[in-house]
Amino acid sequence: MPAYEYACRDCNHEFIAFLSIKEYESNPKIKCPHCGSDNVQKKLSEFTAKTSKKS
Repeated sequence: MPAYEYACRDCNHEFIAFLSIKEYESNPKIKCPHCGSDNVQKKLSEFTAKTSKKS
């Protein structure tokens, strides 16, 4: 399940939300687990993939 990084604009708490692609595409209202605010911003994060082949 993909992990999405968010930052709360009210308390500056950074957190990770685990959402399926279907859940993410439905634009859910993400709330800060620290203060409960829904004033959150998605952060740009690094994407990595693990494969069985050597590079």
